[in-house]
Amino acid sequence: MKKGIVSAVLATGLLMAGTANAAEYKVDKAGAHAFINFKIKHLGYSWLTGRFNDFDGKFSYDKNKPNESKIDIVINTASIDSNHAERDKHLRGKDFLNVKKFPQATFESTKYEQVNDKEAKLTGLLELNGVKRTITFPVEKIGEGQDPWGGYRVGFSGETSLKLKDFGIDYNLGPASTHVTLELHIEGIRL
Repeated sequence: MKKGIVSAVLATGLLMAGTANAAEYKVDKAGAHAFINFKIKHLGYSWLTGRFNDFDGKFSYDKNKPNESKIDIVINTASIDSNHAERDKHLRGKDFLNVKKFPQATFESTKYEQVNDKEAKLTGLLELNGVKRTITFPVEKIGEGQDPWGGYRVGFSGETSLKLKDFGIDYNLGPASTHVTLELHIEGIRL
């Protein structure tokens, strides 16, 4: 009987060792090494660009099992910054982000598909302006390794185009301004 228990314990240990968890990372918000930017055409004549200054998140990643990766991001929508106070006030209002009613936007991944060593497709649930939609977009692994302070980091970049009406934003900005491009540049520090 003791032999059977010892065998079971050893087998469980080997099984657990073979399915080690992916490393957990905290988005480097404190060091300002992560950015969520946006751009939208202004009347078709130029680009209006901006960013969200306040967001946080975490992700898991193992280069040996990349398809098991997951990411969760929370954005404080009132932190929108287009470098123009009056415009930002309008963007925070009911015509756009309605930040009083929806103070946060969230993204929770549901699937990560590795294409090659650097490229993947990320799918997840984006909640913006009280609307939840599944989106998929390409991401690029920028790199990973030790940092000068004894930590370990990995970084990714991705970009997607969102149709404003899909998220309940139907303010008429003209026919050239129906979509906004969202750019994510995420660097994480391993916990």
